[in-house]
Amino acid sequence: MKVVYMGTPDFAVLPLRELVNAGYEVTGVVTQPDKPKGRGKALMPTPVKEEALKYGLPVYQPDKVKDPAFFEVLKGLEPDIIVVAAFGQIIPKTILDLPEFGCINIHASLLPKYRGAAPIQQAVIDGEKESGVTIMKMSIGLDTGDMISKVVIPLAKDETGGSLFDKLAQAGAKLLIDTLPDIFAGTAVYEKQPEESPTPYASMITKQMGLMDFSRKAEELERLVRGLSPWPSAYTFLKGKNLKVWNCEVGEPVSGQEPGTVIRSGKDGICVACCDRELILKEVQLEGKKRMDADAFLRGYQMEDGTRLESHRP
Repeated sequence: MKVVYMGTPDFAVLPLRELVNAGYEVTGVVTQPDKPKGRGKALMPTPVKEEALKYGLPVYQPDKVKDPAFFEVLKGLEPDIIVVAAFGQIIPKTILDLPEFGCINIHASLLPKYRGAAPIQQAVIDGEKESGVTIMKMSIGLDTGDMISKVVIPLAKDETGGSLFDKLAQAGAKLLIDTLPDIFAGTAVYEKQPEESPTPYASMITKQMGLMDFSRKAEELERLVRGLSPWPSAYTFLKGKNLKVWNCEVGEPVSGQEPGTVIRSGKDGICVACCDRELILKEVQLEGKKRMDADAFLRGYQMEDGTRLESHRP
């Protein structure tokens, strides 16, 4: 069977590797165009492109996959199936209908929950007890196609967006290899999704989402910190400087303290008032400084009780 693979970020690397290791004929790899990075703005290949080149696979990087000229290129690859994982562009119906076995997507959630661009981080932020991967047959709707197979992954108490990302990438690669034989044999069961998702659409993550509003519940902010680690990270402002928060825990109930006020600080961390409880910052990074635990930070920074952490730069 001939496979065309479409993917871009780190999440999509392992499924491609497993396809090759399983002996599938990958006739082409489609990924996003190289982008300039760093001070020198040198063009950097996508993680999937780097992986494809290791195996000598032909790589295609169309600006827009809906371009009719690219469709002709894709048709020439004669795919029996197209496998998509975090590609980054909407796949048009002409491509969805091209292969005999259609296009399948490796989606990092237990559909129909968390349709959208950032299901991994959102599951942590929302306090879900489990997440997983769904292999689905793609349709013109956004993550609305028929479900083929799933794997459930429980979330650890200290789960971060980064740790869950790694778990789901591995689980998705294995699930793909387990599912393809059933698709090709015609024994796969296709389950329709309900029209409405039980959870809100998981929008693309932005840096602004990490801004900590201490008028919220401490538990919500603790989950926000974990969900947005390692990127883009949660943050607040300390005397006009960006203060990233890498690790924290929920403390005791508070009353009479304005949210965002530092109640105390010491070896155990920086204790900040939220609307209901303390949030104890355990690991932080002040703008221009290294990431460090709160104890080390406080040895070089005088933090007085009553100091305000703000939700904006003054």
